[in-house]
Amino acid sequence: MEKEKLIEIVQNVKDKPNKDLTESLDLLTNEFDKTKELIVKLTKHLEAVEYSYKIINDEIGKRLS
Repeated sequence: MEKEKLIEIVQNVKDKPNKDLTESLDLLTNEFDKTKELIVKLTKHLEAVEYSYKIINDEIGKRLS
């Protein structure tokens, strides 16, 4: 389904057939799940980067003091 069609369905939901509503709901559910999974992966990556940064930053701090 194209973005424009989905927007049209959302803007005029009362006049759309059940088939369009069901397809839209499936698409949005899939997009939600993919987005949530991506956010979880990015959060874990960010935590790993932050941990590595802290280790290196602490070592540089020790060497410079």
